[in-house]
Amino acid sequence: MSQTLKNDRLLRALLREPVDRPPIWIMRQAGRYLPEYRETRAQAGSFMNLCQNPELACEVTMQPLRRFPLDAAILFSDILTIPDAMGLGLYFETGEGPRFRDPIRSLEAIENLPVPDPEQELRYVMDAVRLIRRELNGEVPLIGFAGSPWTLATYMVEGQGSRDFAETKRLMYGEPQAMHALLQKVASAVTEYLNAQIRAGAQAVMVFDTWGGSLTPRGYREFSLAYMQRIVDGLIRDHDGRRVPVTLFTKGGDAWLEAQAETGADALGLDWTIEIAEASRRVGDRVALQGNLDPSVLYAPDAVVREEALRVLDGFDRDTGHVFNLGHGIHPGIDPERVATLVETVTSYRRD
Repeated sequence: MSQTLKNDRLLRALLREPVDRPPIWIMRQAGRYLPEYRETRAQAGSFMNLCQNPELACEVTMQPLRRFPLDAAILFSDILTIPDAMGLGLYFETGEGPRFRDPIRSLEAIENLPVPDPEQELRYVMDAVRLIRRELNGEVPLIGFAGSPWTLATYMVEGQGSRDFAETKRLMYGEPQAMHALLQKVASAVTEYLNAQIRAGAQAVMVFDTWGGSLTPRGYREFSLAYMQRIVDGLIRDHDGRRVPVTLFTKGGDAWLEAQAETGADALGLDWTIEIAEASRRVGDRVALQGNLDPSVLYAPDAVVREEALRVLDGFDRDTGHVFNLGHGIHPGIDPERVATLVETVTSYRRD
Protein backbone atom coordinates (compact mmCIF):
# COMPACT_ATOMS: atom_id res chain seq x y z
CA MET A 1 0.00 0.00 0.00
CA SER A 2 2.95 2.31 0.62
CA GLN A 3 3.21 5.01 -2.04
CA THR A 4 4.54 8.54 -2.24
CA LEU A 5 1.86 11.07 -1.37
CA LYS A 6 2.15 14.00 -3.76
CA ASN A 7 -0.02 16.32 -1.66
CA ASP A 8 0.18 15.68 2.08
CA ARG A 9 -0.93 19.19 3.06
CA LEU A 10 -3.98 17.86 4.93
CA LEU A 11 -2.03 15.35 7.01
CA ARG A 12 0.58 17.93 7.94
CA ALA A 13 -2.04 20.52 8.90
CA LEU A 14 -3.92 18.01 11.07
CA LEU A 15 -0.66 17.29 12.88
CA ARG A 16 0.03 21.05 13.26
CA GLU A 17 3.07 20.89 10.99
CA PRO A 18 4.03 23.74 8.62
CA VAL A 19 2.04 24.10 5.39
CA ASP A 20 2.11 26.72 2.64
CA ARG A 21 -1.65 27.34 3.00
CA PRO A 22 -4.60 25.79 4.79
CA PRO A 23 -5.79 22.61 3.06
CA ILE A 24 -9.43 22.38 2.01
CA TRP A 25 -11.92 19.57 1.73
CA ILE A 26 -15.70 19.77 2.10
CA MET A 27 -17.98 17.62 4.20
CA ARG A 28 -20.31 15.71 1.82
CA GLN A 29 -18.14 16.88 -1.09
CA ALA A 30 -19.41 13.83 -3.00
CA GLY A 31 -23.12 14.43 -3.01
CA ARG A 32 -26.35 15.62 -4.52
CA TYR A 33 -25.13 19.12 -5.45
CA LEU A 34 -23.13 17.47 -8.27
CA PRO A 35 -25.07 16.39 -11.37
CA GLU A 36 -22.64 13.54 -11.97
CA TYR A 37 -23.37 12.22 -8.49
CA ARG A 38 -27.10 12.26 -9.20
CA GLU A 39 -26.48 10.32 -12.39
CA THR A 40 -24.43 7.68 -10.58
CA ARG A 41 -27.01 7.48 -7.80
CA ALA A 42 -29.71 6.85 -10.41
CA GLN A 43 -27.54 4.16 -11.97
CA ALA A 44 -27.19 2.47 -8.56
CA GLY A 45 -30.95 2.40 -8.09
CA SER A 46 -30.85 3.30 -4.39
CA PHE A 47 -28.62 5.03 -1.87
CA MET A 48 -27.75 1.76 -0.14
CA ASN A 49 -26.86 0.13 -3.46
CA LEU A 50 -24.52 3.05 -4.07
CA CYS A 51 -22.87 2.60 -0.66
CA GLN A 52 -22.57 -1.16 -1.03
CA ASN A 53 -21.07 -1.19 -4.53
CA PRO A 54 -17.32 -0.50 -4.14
CA GLU A 55 -16.89 0.57 -7.77
CA LEU A 56 -19.71 3.10 -7.61
CA ALA A 57 -18.64 4.31 -4.16
CA CYS A 58 -15.18 4.87 -5.60
CA GLU A 59 -16.63 6.73 -8.57
CA VAL A 60 -18.58 9.22 -6.48
CA THR A 61 -15.62 9.66 -4.11
CA MET A 62 -13.48 10.70 -7.08
CA GLN A 63 -16.05 13.00 -8.76
CA PRO A 64 -15.42 16.18 -6.72
CA LEU A 65 -11.65 15.75 -7.15
CA ARG A 66 -12.10 15.87 -10.92
CA ARG A 67 -13.88 19.21 -10.60
CA PHE A 68 -11.97 20.96 -7.82
CA PRO A 69 -8.33 20.96 -6.60
CA LEU A 70 -9.27 19.66 -3.16
CA ASP A 71 -6.61 18.49 -0.72
CA ALA A 72 -8.30 15.25 0.32
CA ALA A 73 -10.79 12.60 -0.69
CA ILE A 74 -13.28 11.28 1.84
CA LEU A 75 -14.68 7.78 1.60
CA PHE A 76 -18.23 7.74 0.25
CA SER A 77 -20.30 5.77 2.72
CA ASP A 78 -22.84 6.37 5.49
CA ILE A 79 -22.51 6.52 9.26
CA LEU A 80 -25.32 3.94 9.64
CA THR A 81 -23.45 1.07 8.01
CA ILE A 82 -22.45 -0.24 11.45
CA PRO A 83 -25.96 -0.55 12.94
CA ASP A 84 -27.13 -1.99 9.63
CA ALA A 85 -24.40 -4.65 9.92
CA MET A 86 -25.61 -5.33 13.47
CA GLY A 87 -28.90 -6.50 11.96
CA LEU A 88 -31.20 -3.52 12.57
CA GLY A 89 -32.48 -3.48 8.97
CA LEU A 90 -31.53 -0.09 7.55
CA TYR A 91 -33.72 1.30 4.78
CA PHE A 92 -34.48 4.72 3.32
CA GLU A 93 -37.95 6.20 2.84
CA THR A 94 -38.13 8.74 0.02
CA GLY A 95 -38.13 12.18 1.61
CA GLU A 96 -38.01 10.72 5.12
CA GLY A 97 -34.34 9.79 5.62
CA PRO A 98 -32.91 6.61 7.15
CA ARG A 99 -35.00 4.18 9.19
CA PHE A 100 -34.43 0.89 11.00
CA ARG A 101 -36.92 -1.96 10.97
CA ASP A 102 -35.78 -3.24 14.38
CA PRO A 103 -34.90 -0.41 16.78
CA ILE A 104 -33.17 -1.30 20.06
CA ARG A 105 -35.16 -0.49 23.20
CA SER A 106 -34.14 -2.98 25.91
CA LEU A 107 -31.06 -4.32 27.68
CA GLU A 108 -31.81 -7.81 26.36
CA ALA A 109 -31.84 -6.53 22.77
CA ILE A 110 -28.59 -4.66 23.39
CA GLU A 111 -26.89 -7.74 24.83
CA ASN A 112 -27.92 -9.73 21.76
CA LEU A 113 -26.40 -7.24 19.33
CA PRO A 114 -23.40 -8.64 17.45
CA VAL A 115 -20.25 -6.60 16.88
CA PRO A 116 -19.74 -6.87 13.10
CA ASP A 117 -16.48 -8.01 11.56
CA PRO A 118 -15.37 -5.14 9.28
CA GLU A 119 -13.87 -7.55 6.76
CA GLN A 120 -17.00 -9.69 6.67
CA GLU A 121 -20.29 -7.85 7.18
CA LEU A 122 -18.71 -4.53 6.16
CA ARG A 123 -16.35 -5.88 3.55
CA TYR A 124 -17.92 -3.64 0.88
CA VAL A 125 -16.65 -0.56 2.76
CA MET A 126 -13.12 -1.93 3.03
CA ASP A 127 -13.14 -2.90 -0.64
CA ALA A 128 -14.19 0.65 -1.48
CA VAL A 129 -11.31 2.05 0.61
CA ARG A 130 -8.80 -0.18 -1.18
CA LEU A 131 -10.18 0.73 -4.59
CA ILE A 132 -10.22 4.47 -3.86
CA ARG A 133 -6.61 4.36 -2.69
CA ARG A 134 -5.61 2.74 -5.97
CA GLU A 135 -7.57 5.30 -7.97
CA LEU A 136 -6.09 8.22 -6.04
CA ASN A 137 -2.61 6.98 -6.91
CA GLY A 138 -1.03 9.13 -4.21
CA GLU A 139 -2.50 12.43 -5.44
CA VAL A 140 -4.19 13.33 -2.12
CA PRO A 141 -4.87 11.47 1.14
CA LEU A 142 -8.04 9.49 1.82
CA ILE A 143 -10.14 10.23 4.91
CA GLY A 144 -12.11 7.42 6.53
CA PHE A 145 -14.94 8.07 8.97
CA ALA A 146 -17.60 6.74 11.30
CA GLY A 147 -20.44 8.08 13.40
CA SER A 148 -19.89 8.57 17.11
CA PRO A 149 -21.37 5.99 19.50
CA TRP A 150 -23.91 8.49 20.84
CA THR A 151 -25.05 9.53 17.36
CA LEU A 152 -25.36 5.93 16.18
CA ALA A 153 -27.22 5.02 19.37
CA THR A 154 -29.83 7.73 18.77
CA TYR A 155 -30.69 6.21 15.39
CA MET A 156 -30.59 2.68 16.77
CA VAL A 157 -32.99 3.47 19.62
CA GLU A 158 -35.31 5.90 17.82
CA GLY A 159 -35.38 3.81 14.65
CA GLN A 160 -35.02 7.01 12.60
CA GLY A 161 -33.88 10.60 12.87
CA SER A 162 -35.40 12.62 15.71
CA ARG A 163 -35.83 16.16 16.98
CA ASP A 164 -36.30 15.43 20.68
CA PHE A 165 -34.71 11.94 21.04
CA ALA A 166 -37.57 10.87 23.32
CA GLU A 167 -36.87 7.12 23.27
CA THR A 168 -33.10 7.60 23.52
CA LYS A 169 -33.30 9.91 26.50
CA ARG A 170 -35.94 7.73 28.13
CA LEU A 171 -33.41 4.90 27.99
CA MET A 172 -30.51 7.15 29.02
CA TYR A 173 -32.24 8.55 32.10
CA GLY A 174 -34.43 5.57 32.98
CA GLU A 175 -31.98 2.73 32.31
CA PRO A 176 -28.52 4.28 32.17
CA GLN A 177 -26.86 0.88 32.53
CA ALA A 178 -28.59 -0.23 29.32
CA MET A 179 -27.50 2.92 27.48
CA HIS A 180 -23.92 2.43 28.64
CA ALA A 181 -24.03 -1.19 27.50
CA LEU A 182 -25.18 -0.03 24.06
CA LEU A 183 -22.55 2.71 23.84
CA GLN A 184 -19.78 0.32 24.90
CA LYS A 185 -20.76 -2.16 22.22
CA VAL A 186 -21.03 0.53 19.54
CA ALA A 187 -17.71 2.10 20.58
CA SER A 188 -16.02 -1.29 20.14
CA ALA A 189 -17.62 -1.69 16.71
CA VAL A 190 -16.59 1.83 15.63
CA THR A 191 -13.01 1.31 16.81
CA GLU A 192 -12.69 -1.95 14.88
CA TYR A 193 -14.36 -0.37 11.83
CA LEU A 194 -12.02 2.62 11.74
CA ASN A 195 -8.95 0.47 12.32
CA ALA A 196 -10.04 -1.74 9.42
CA GLN A 197 -10.38 1.37 7.26
CA ILE A 198 -6.85 2.41 8.25
CA ARG A 199 -5.47 -1.02 7.42
CA ALA A 200 -7.31 -0.89 4.09
CA GLY A 201 -5.76 2.47 3.23
CA ALA A 202 -7.45 5.40 5.01
CA GLN A 203 -4.74 7.93 5.90
CA ALA A 204 -6.80 10.01 8.35
CA VAL A 205 -10.06 9.28 10.15
CA MET A 206 -12.90 11.38 11.49
CA VAL A 207 -15.66 10.72 14.03
CA PHE A 208 -18.94 12.53 13.36
CA ASP A 209 -20.87 13.27 16.56
CA THR A 210 -23.89 14.79 14.87
CA TRP A 211 -26.18 14.72 17.92
CA GLY A 212 -23.81 15.27 20.86
CA GLY A 213 -25.05 18.85 21.07
CA SER A 214 -28.47 17.57 22.18
CA LEU A 215 -27.05 16.55 25.57
CA THR A 216 -26.56 18.44 28.83
CA PRO A 217 -22.94 19.24 29.78
CA ARG A 218 -22.83 16.28 32.17
CA GLY A 219 -24.65 14.06 29.68
CA TYR A 220 -22.25 14.99 26.90
CA ARG A 221 -19.20 14.02 28.93
CA GLU A 222 -20.75 10.79 30.20
CA PHE A 223 -22.63 9.51 27.16
CA SER A 224 -20.79 10.98 24.18
CA LEU A 225 -17.28 12.24 24.86
CA ALA A 226 -16.30 9.31 27.10
CA TYR A 227 -17.00 6.90 24.26
CA MET A 228 -15.20 8.99 21.65
CA GLN A 229 -12.28 8.95 24.09
CA ARG A 230 -12.39 5.12 24.04
CA ILE A 231 -12.24 5.19 20.25
CA VAL A 232 -9.28 7.59 20.18
CA ASP A 233 -7.47 5.40 22.71
CA GLY A 234 -8.08 2.28 20.61
CA LEU A 235 -7.19 3.58 17.16
CA ILE A 236 -4.15 2.68 15.08
CA ARG A 237 -2.20 5.94 15.14
CA ASP A 238 0.75 4.97 12.93
CA HIS A 239 0.40 2.97 9.73
CA ASP A 240 2.29 2.53 6.49
CA GLY A 241 5.14 4.71 7.76
CA ARG A 242 2.98 7.72 8.65
CA ARG A 243 1.01 9.13 11.55
CA VAL A 244 -2.77 8.66 11.10
CA PRO A 245 -4.51 11.81 12.38
CA VAL A 246 -7.94 11.56 14.01
CA THR A 247 -10.50 14.38 14.05
CA LEU A 248 -13.50 14.62 16.38
CA PHE A 249 -16.49 16.72 15.31
CA THR A 250 -19.43 17.41 17.62
CA LYS A 251 -22.11 19.50 15.96
CA GLY A 252 -23.36 21.95 18.56
CA GLY A 253 -20.44 21.03 20.82
CA ASP A 254 -18.68 24.38 21.11
CA ALA A 255 -19.21 24.53 24.88
CA TRP A 256 -16.96 21.50 25.35
CA LEU A 257 -14.00 22.26 23.09
CA GLU A 258 -11.49 22.17 25.93
CA ALA A 259 -12.70 18.73 27.02
CA GLN A 260 -12.56 17.48 23.43
CA ALA A 261 -9.00 18.75 23.13
CA GLU A 262 -7.98 16.60 26.11
CA THR A 263 -8.96 13.32 24.39
CA GLY A 264 -5.71 12.94 22.46
CA ALA A 265 -7.39 13.61 19.13
CA ASP A 266 -5.23 15.49 16.64
CA ALA A 267 -7.95 17.87 15.45
CA LEU A 268 -11.43 19.15 16.28
CA GLY A 269 -14.11 20.01 13.77
CA LEU A 270 -16.09 23.22 14.34
CA ASP A 271 -19.60 24.04 13.25
CA TRP A 272 -20.42 27.61 12.19
CA THR A 273 -21.78 28.81 15.56
CA ILE A 274 -18.38 29.81 16.96
CA GLU A 275 -15.74 32.23 15.70
CA ILE A 276 -12.65 30.28 14.78
CA ALA A 277 -10.47 32.83 16.60
CA GLU A 278 -12.32 32.11 19.84
CA ALA A 279 -11.99 28.36 19.33
CA SER A 280 -8.27 28.75 18.67
CA ARG A 281 -7.83 30.86 21.80
CA ARG A 282 -9.61 28.27 23.91
CA VAL A 283 -7.73 25.16 22.73
CA GLY A 284 -4.37 26.77 22.02
CA ASP A 285 -1.97 24.59 20.09
CA ARG A 286 -3.16 21.31 21.63
CA VAL A 287 -5.15 20.39 18.52
CA ALA A 288 -5.65 21.50 14.94
CA LEU A 289 -9.02 23.01 14.02
CA GLN A 290 -11.18 22.18 11.02
CA GLY A 291 -13.88 24.47 9.69
CA ASN A 292 -15.98 26.40 9.79
CA LEU A 293 -17.84 28.29 7.04
CA ASP A 294 -21.64 28.26 7.27
CA PRO A 295 -22.72 25.97 4.40
CA SER A 296 -25.52 28.40 3.53
CA VAL A 297 -22.95 31.01 2.50
CA LEU A 298 -22.63 29.00 -0.72
CA TYR A 299 -26.13 30.17 -1.72
CA ALA A 300 -24.74 33.73 -1.93
CA PRO A 301 -22.99 35.49 -4.84
CA ASP A 302 -19.30 34.84 -5.49
CA ALA A 303 -18.20 38.08 -3.80
CA VAL A 304 -19.91 37.05 -0.57
CA VAL A 305 -18.47 33.53 -0.73
CA ARG A 306 -14.98 35.02 -1.04
CA GLU A 307 -15.56 37.53 1.75
CA GLU A 308 -16.89 34.95 4.20
CA ALA A 309 -14.17 32.43 3.35
CA LEU A 310 -11.49 35.05 3.95
CA ARG A 311 -13.14 35.93 7.26
CA VAL A 312 -12.61 32.33 8.40
CA LEU A 313 -9.08 32.14 6.99
CA ASP A 314 -8.00 35.43 8.56
CA GLY A 315 -9.71 34.52 11.83
CA PHE A 316 -7.39 31.60 12.49
CA ASP A 317 -4.61 33.19 14.50
CA ARG A 318 -1.83 30.63 14.24
CA ASP A 319 0.54 29.70 11.43
CA THR A 320 -0.23 25.98 11.56
CA GLY A 321 -3.11 23.70 12.38
CA HIS A 322 -6.06 24.89 10.27
CA VAL A 323 -8.00 22.75 7.79
CA PHE A 324 -10.60 24.78 5.91
CA ASN A 325 -14.02 23.18 5.68
CA LEU A 326 -17.69 23.96 6.08
CA GLY A 327 -19.29 23.90 9.50
CA HIS A 328 -21.38 20.93 8.37
CA GLY A 329 -22.17 19.10 5.13
CA ILE A 330 -22.76 20.95 1.87
CA HIS A 331 -26.45 21.44 1.01
CA PRO A 332 -27.86 19.53 -1.99
CA GLY A 333 -29.08 22.68 -3.76
CA ILE A 334 -25.71 24.44 -3.94
CA ASP A 335 -24.42 25.51 -7.38
CA PRO A 336 -21.07 23.80 -8.05
CA GLU A 337 -19.77 27.12 -9.37
CA ARG A 338 -19.99 28.56 -5.84
CA VAL A 339 -17.90 25.63 -4.65
CA ALA A 340 -15.34 26.41 -7.35
CA THR A 341 -15.19 29.99 -6.07
CA LEU A 342 -14.71 28.80 -2.51
CA VAL A 343 -11.95 26.35 -3.41
CA GLU A 344 -10.15 28.97 -5.53
CA THR A 345 -10.30 31.45 -2.65
CA VAL A 346 -8.75 28.99 -0.21
CA THR A 347 -6.14 27.52 -2.53
CA SER A 348 -4.88 30.99 -3.49
CA TYR A 349 -4.76 32.21 0.12
CA ARG A 350 -1.46 33.04 1.72
CA ARG A 351 -1.14 34.35 5.24
CA ASP A 352 0.79 37.65 5.33
